[in-house]
Amino acid sequence: MERGELIKIAVVGPESTGKSWISERLARVYATVCVPEYSREYCRHLNRDYTLQDELNIYYGQIALERSLEPLAVNNLLFCDTTFLTVKIWCDYLFGSTPTEVNKQLKEQKYDLYLLMDIDLPWVDDPLRDFPEPEQRAYFLAIWKKELEDLNAVYELISGIGEDRFLNAKAAVDSWMGLKL
Repeated sequence: MERGELIKIAVVGPESTGKSWISERLARVYATVCVPEYSREYCRHLNRDYTLQDELNIYYGQIALERSLEPLAVNNLLFCDTTFLTVKIWCDYLFGSTPTEVNKQLKEQKYDLYLLMDIDLPWVDDPLRDFPEPEQRAYFLAIWKKELEDLNAVYELISGIGEDRFLNAKAAVDSWMGLKL
């Protein structure tokens, strides 16, 4: 890896697994920026079922948000609270397929490391969450693993409750960064 190249670390996984907390805290510890999850703001006032157009809007919004924050990355390190891979997973689940532009961009938009959040945290109710049942959470974790493997992505499964979860995420980042320096 050349000096000056932006390192992107994505914190991903099923609902209610601590993605936002982990990505924001990692960004603080590494004194850089965190790209928030665009869909959370988009869906906050959506008073109807998701449509395919909503998923495309989220896709374009997430990419635009990420690109707008890349220049603010300190030490060429950017943390992302999820990625538009979530759009693919939701489209496949809700609509049976994913739009071509999303699949095409998945092959082009690279992340250096994915931290896949495990489902070992208790599910916390939130108006934007839909799948509280343990079988549903396990299903989506398996889908995340498959999608990351299909991308040949470098990823670490992050488990643990509370501070242990954060320390496990930080250790994974530190270990990966040590291999790259």
